[in-house]
Amino acid sequence: MQAPSVGGVMLPRGNGQSVRLSRGASLTDFAEKINANPASLVAVMMNLGEMVTATQSVSDDTLRLLADEMNYVLEIVSPEEEDRELLESFDIEFGEDEGGEEALVSRPPVVTVMGHVDHGKTRLLDAIRKTNVVAGEAGGITQHIGAYQVSSEVNGEDRRITFIDTPGHEAFTAMRARGAKSTDIAILVVAANDGVMPQTIEALNHAKAADVPIVVAVNKIDVEGADPTKVRGQLTEFGLVAEEYGGDTMFVDISAKQGLNIESLLEAVVLTADASLDLRANPEQDAQGIAIESHLDRGRGAVSTVLVQRGTLRIGDTMVVGDAYGRVRAMLDDNGNNVEEAGPSTPVLVLGLTNVPGAGDNFLVVDEDRTARQIAEKRAARERNANFARKGVRFSLENLDEALKAGLVQELNLIIKGDASGSVEALESSLLQLDVGDEVDIRVLHRGVGAVTESDIDLATGSDAIVIGFNVRAAGRAQQMAEREGVDVRYYSVIYQAIEEIEAALKGMLKPEYEEVELGTAEIREIFRSSKLGNIAGVLVRSGEVKRNTKARLLRDGKVIAENLNISGLRRFKDDVTEIREGFEGGINLGNFNDIKIDDVIATYEMREKPRG
Repeated sequence: MQAPSVGGVMLPRGNGQSVRLSRGASLTDFAEKINANPASLVAVMMNLGEMVTATQSVSDDTLRLLADEMNYVLEIVSPEEEDRELLESFDIEFGEDEGGEEALVSRPPVVTVMGHVDHGKTRLLDAIRKTNVVAGEAGGITQHIGAYQVSSEVNGEDRRITFIDTPGHEAFTAMRARGAKSTDIAILVVAANDGVMPQTIEALNHAKAADVPIVVAVNKIDVEGADPTKVRGQLTEFGLVAEEYGGDTMFVDISAKQGLNIESLLEAVVLTADASLDLRANPEQDAQGIAIESHLDRGRGAVSTVLVQRGTLRIGDTMVVGDAYGRVRAMLDDNGNNVEEAGPSTPVLVLGLTNVPGAGDNFLVVDEDRTARQIAEKRAARERNANFARKGVRFSLENLDEALKAGLVQELNLIIKGDASGSVEALESSLLQLDVGDEVDIRVLHRGVGAVTESDIDLATGSDAIVIGFNVRAAGRAQQMAEREGVDVRYYSVIYQAIEEIEAALKGMLKPEYEEVELGTAEIREIFRSSKLGNIAGVLVRSGEVKRNTKARLLRDGKVIAENLNISGLRRFKDDVTEIREGFEGGINLGNFNDIKIDDVIATYEMREKPRG
């Protein structure tokens, strides 16, 4: 059905029909779906009070506003669904094992360690590596690649376990949530002397949301005041009931510091996996999996630790990782040894990618380089559009300053650079979650892996942004350029410190709230006429003190006669003074205001900024 709309232009009406659009779609994309002219949709948006160009990426809310006006039901396609549709267009199925049951073979469980800060997550991961046979076999240099494999003997059989080496941390919520998607089992570390803490519950909720079995490691049993029984009791309230209490959760008392019962913990992980999960994958298909950690290496270029989830990854394979792609030039294990291939549940460091992918991006092997490039480019364009839409209205430098002064927008622009993609994403996620009221917005204009470069400083100069370097510094001439342009570059190695300082900066940008503070009152005893200055009030200061250049109001018989006056002159006898205190006499000039009478009261005050709680 056609119905007249803007300026007589006939626009199609939806009658409740559904329109599917991706995040960051433009009015042109909308127009194509409903067979309309994009210019007419621009006119509709103008009528709705929104200035939007036809090709600009717009937010979900803007698209919904337009859809409601046109009587369409808008469906925003989720990133996962969009990615699946993209891969289907290349005839690729992601997340499925090819072949029937006979093609599947057992694979090692993938484990993430979670828990409250200072409860010993990192110490436990170190203890597992030190006591393990696999880590001891190699003569190569052990390096942090974000994941590693260990071996444990269970019921006389050698079993392998893969650990994702991103210990939980409240600021790494994004990494933890993403890590849980690639995780089969979570080890929840709880200190026996502290018991259940807020982050313990947060980690537990993440594991439950990801629907993964939990093994509880009760750490620090060697510390004074340790009470493992208390921990078991506390966790019962959250649905984790120990086996000895008739539940199905395995609890292991350990000391990561002394290396006590580490083997028992590994055995508990294997037994939990066997009891709760069917861990099998097809090793013969093209490899698929997830990127755990990525960074820019000075000698090697973009490197990424990937966890193979199904299939086998081999040197020479063409792979796509998020919006990065490339041919696998080399693969290294966590001991720095070159490996030729990696099967299911095996983590390897991959060299040969075009750029640094994000933590949690999925990867897949494709037949041709051209296919890999097309998938990567389409993913990058989709992410770019979504980011543009999320940023909302983009101001030029000229009108941004006016908007700030007019109070239309209060923003802190940031550029985040870090040593690894996981750290950058975690920091960005934490900063965007800061709650500093509705008046101030935080915008991350750019984030990336590697040193702070001249192009970062250029962007900061053009958008009045602060640059954050997390475990990285400014490279080459970037530092001198930052000093020359007056760009604020801040370096951090502790994520808490960065969050606290940015929060303080945001709160400093909040519009100040003022309160009126009374300074003093003066009673007019006499009036002096001056041809040069007008009427001057001869006064006696009754309370407080009267200061020059402060605000005043005039009271007559208790009623306010005049507001917002200014104490423009103060005299005692023949001298100009800055203040007159209680009990003293003097002369007050109220500038151009001359309507004063004897017995009037001049009340002075000033506006002071209220401290924020």
